[in-house]
Amino acid sequence: MALKQHLIQKLEQKLSPQQIQLMKLLQVPTIELDQRIKQEIEENPALEEGGEKDDEFDNNDDDEIEEDEEEFDLSDYLDDDLADYKTQSNNHAKDEEERIIPLSGEQSFREKLMEQIQLLPLINNQYIIADTLIGNLDESGYLNRDIEAIVDDLAFSVGITVTEDEILETLEFIHELDPAGVGARDLQECLILQINRKQDGKVFRKNAKIILEKYFEEFTKKHFDKIAKKLDLNEEELKLAIDEILKLNPKPGGSTRDSAQNFQQIIPDFLLFEIDGKLELSLNERNAPDLKVSKEYATMLRNYSEGARTSKSDKEAMTFVKQKLDSAKWFIDAIKQRQTTLLLTMNAIMEYQREFFITGEEIMLRPMILKDIADIVQMDISTVSRVANSKYVQTNYGIYSLKYFFSESLSTDSGEEVSTREVKKILTDAIEAEDKRRPLPDEKLMSLLNEKGYNIARRTVAKYREQLNIPVARLRKEL
Repeated sequence: MALKQHLIQKLEQKLSPQQIQLMKLLQVPTIELDQRIKQEIEENPALEEGGEKDDEFDNNDDDEIEEDEEEFDLSDYLDDDLADYKTQSNNHAKDEEERIIPLSGEQSFREKLMEQIQLLPLINNQYIIADTLIGNLDESGYLNRDIEAIVDDLAFSVGITVTEDEILETLEFIHELDPAGVGARDLQECLILQINRKQDGKVFRKNAKIILEKYFEEFTKKHFDKIAKKLDLNEEELKLAIDEILKLNPKPGGSTRDSAQNFQQIIPDFLLFEIDGKLELSLNERNAPDLKVSKEYATMLRNYSEGARTSKSDKEAMTFVKQKLDSAKWFIDAIKQRQTTLLLTMNAIMEYQREFFITGEEIMLRPMILKDIADIVQMDISTVSRVANSKYVQTNYGIYSLKYFFSESLSTDSGEEVSTREVKKILTDAIEAEDKRRPLPDEKLMSLLNEKGYNIARRTVAKYREQLNIPVARLRKEL
């Protein structure tokens, strides 16, 4: 087949490096912006902290500048035989997000269990079996693998032959470790292990143990009447036993993990306060850092451009300095543009949800989607989404995520559009006020909302209830 050449004309839209940099900075919250700026200053010596006003004082300090130039030697950064681009790597996609993985210095769940194992009277291969069992525990502290599979693991990976009875015997030792319930093979066994440690002769704890051992299915389905009838318990005795069971931890491994979690500190990106009926919006000062281009680098570039550039090293030196200066200017412009975009978008949200910011009442929230704000600020929806992502605003009524103010709409009998968040608030209030002995089913909740003028179906009530992490009526039942 012969090779042919074709001339094709097509229209493409590509983001420039500066636009990509701005998009990444837009989605960075205030708490991470400081680190991002420090990283840029470390990578680019032409970028410095300090406002432009500092330059007024720099004009009177020529001696200090000359001294700094003597200390700075460009040859430390350049090699006559190695081009600058060869020392850099770019193996990331241009739209790839940078993710920081937090590292915890806390002792792991497995390490804490292994420390306790050393104190138990284990013999022969039981230490190896215990190590394998602990290694097979999931993050909640359960042993979800079959005993037969663990026998095979020990035979093939460690080279020891054990029986299922030997593993079960070692598992008994695991059950003695803290936290109570660790090493259980299901929820029932986990709760029984915990209640066994609490037995002190009190009747309600004995009743709790009997319920877990013989009537666990009835307990999970909250068929309390059946349990009371079978155990011949009155309402008060049953309530004491059930309350004791509810105090147990269904995820013993999670209690240790939660203590070692890295909790994110929330720093508001915006400050919005209502003063005498007027709303005042400002940007967190940490979003407006003082940055400037290095005067020494600018002078260095001018000297290289005025001098002869015959050698290879001189040309590379000028290219290096110009690249760093351009990068510093782009970064400063991106930070300023970030501030402008953040304020413009937040101001539009403030005006759109003015009634909420004045009263603090959740029912005053208007239906609002990303497109509504994008149309007001005349920006792309993706830009508004980046601004709303991981951003917080401090108000007179607390700190809110910007995503909190976005919700879909729902029509009432009068044709008025209201926010689904308003409906969820009414739904939450109704469930909180219900008689826990006879919780309201979804049909009753639907009727209650319909009486208030909200056109809503039962399946929609169920959807909102699930979004609020509220269980069905049967599981909300209490004694």
